[in-house]
Amino acid sequence: MAKFCSCNLLFILSISISLLLRRASSSYAGSASSIVNPAKVKQISWSPRAFVYEGFLTDLECDHLISLAKAELKRSAVADHLSGESKVSEVRTSSGAFIHKAKDPIVSGIEDKIAAWTFLPKENGEDIQVLRYEYGQKYDAHYDYFTDKVNIARGGHRMATVLMYLSNVEKGGETVFPNAEESQRRQASETNEDLSDCAKKGIAVKPRKGDALLFFNLHPNAVPDTKSLHGGCPVIEGEKWSATKWIHVDSFDTIVSDHTSCVDNNASCERWAELGECTNNPEYMVGSPELPGYCRKSCKVC
Repeated sequence: MAKFCSCNLLFILSISISLLLRRASSSYAGSASSIVNPAKVKQISWSPRAFVYEGFLTDLECDHLISLAKAELKRSAVADHLSGESKVSEVRTSSGAFIHKAKDPIVSGIEDKIAAWTFLPKENGEDIQVLRYEYGQKYDAHYDYFTDKVNIARGGHRMATVLMYLSNVEKGGETVFPNAEESQRRQASETNEDLSDCAKKGIAVKPRKGDALLFFNLHPNAVPDTKSLHGGCPVIEGEKWSATKWIHVDSFDTIVSDHTSCVDNNASCERWAELGECTNNPEYMVGSPELPGYCRKSCKVC
């Protein structure tokens, strides 16, 4: 009888292990969970708000994003400030490809981690853009928030940017914030001896495989933060791969509606209006004739 029970226990144990392994593999091998570790995050600036998460992506995740993008790479473009249309420019000389949301379990896992770290909804994010910078390629200083009414119509401004480094770079390729104010803690612990001349013109982050840079393009009151000006320094030695997730103030998945109609585009508009946000936060709530706000009905401006 004891022998029979022992065999049954071994059988049950083997089945349990098999189910656990199958459940783990249904996500993906080597996947990190969406739980983030605050101890790995370092503040590099408070103006703009910018943070680096060391080891945010695993090697598997980095290599997977690169492999997905390689077959789809094409010359990167920029948004025209007036029309909002994409155009090729010498301001940005990299090549890139977009990876659709939830393309596979690994991409979904990365998106889960981004949402967990930023506390921002997944639906507010664009598709991940993977970029490759070869020798001499760069991205001149620019803003990630928009100045045209075409791009802002879908999801509003880009509130935050998560820039993930998929490879190490021997020299150059840093992300630099020329107008940023460096934190005292970083001043005491960081040196710029191994940075390129471009990176020494502001606060810079050196690309290291697996690290991620989070910075906010808007102030907490939704006004664009001019200190968020940033650029990608030229690659001097090696090759740079990165992946960018832009996150908007509202859902990027929602079909663009006609903002000229007198409606609210957020379920909380009425409550926010009662709290005085029509006056305190007019850019988002009311907007302007060129860029209408999201709570015009509750603010009684239409």
